[in-house]
Amino acid sequence: VLQDCGADCAKFQKSELEYKFNKKALERPYTSKHSWGKTYGEHKRHLEFSHDQYRELKKYAEEIGIFFTASGMDEMAVEFLHELDVPFFKVGSGDTNNFPYLEKTAKKGRPMVISSGMQSMNTMHQVYQIVKPINPNFCFLQCTSAYPLQPEDVNLRVISAYQSAFPDIPIGYSGHETGIAISVAAVAMGAKVVERHVTLDKTWKGSDHQASLEPNELAELVKAIRTVEKAMGSPVKQLLPCEMACNEKLGKSVVAKVTIPEGAVLTLDMLTVKVGEPKGFPPEAIFDLVGQKVNKKIEEDETITEQAVENHVKKVKC
Repeated sequence: VLQDCGADCAKFQKSELEYKFNKKALERPYTSKHSWGKTYGEHKRHLEFSHDQYRELKKYAEEIGIFFTASGMDEMAVEFLHELDVPFFKVGSGDTNNFPYLEKTAKKGRPMVISSGMQSMNTMHQVYQIVKPINPNFCFLQCTSAYPLQPEDVNLRVISAYQSAFPDIPIGYSGHETGIAISVAAVAMGAKVVERHVTLDKTWKGSDHQASLEPNELAELVKAIRTVEKAMGSPVKQLLPCEMACNEKLGKSVVAKVTIPEGAVLTLDMLTVKVGEPKGFPPEAIFDLVGQKVNKKIEEDETITEQAVENHVKKVKC
């Protein structure tokens, strides 16, 4: 499904439960409507894929030509993912301020994608200082850890703040909002990585499903992102070949506001700007024409052409 939608990578979450949770957390009663067991531990064990299942998933991903990785939710999960030979490690927001985890993960030498939900800018500076000397190949994702995420809590401007604070690493966006508009806006702001949760059915049991995209939405998101990437284009502002037709049809020229006799010196009140036939001086040249002598009579409403202006030297646009 992900490949059909145009995604580049399928990312799961891998936990070694006894290393992610202490005993009391696993024994905690879990009576939520989303529960798959009486305790949180039973619930998580029901949902967790085994090592063999992960190996099967990775093999399938390779067969269909899509990257496969997971968020390692504890240090032992990272060990397994390293053994699985994933293309990069995802650090979930819950481990971003787990500095020993970050050090050990960075030392594996694989690229790292680090989410920043629940963190402060001060913490993200610390994360940068820990990871950068060990492994320079990493990026930060702006993220707010709420499911589903409300627009007023997204704070896309943090992307710009990260770009300023960490100019030497890519910045991306991990979103848990509904719909695609906000993720597309993140790309327009320069996000180089976009992560979204995906489900086959938002009504399924489990708290994440309603904060996820269904396949048709994911396909729409990927299509929109590719369009925005093309549209980002070049920072150079100039008349483009695709604009020539419009310029020929509607581009304006300097024309005579009154009849101008041969030998007259042009003043501003002799000149105006209209769509002219033939084309003449562009409107931005009007002030340069003031003070110049004409070498022939120009009728009222006639285009001022280069041939009509004495000793005219055409300015070359840079």
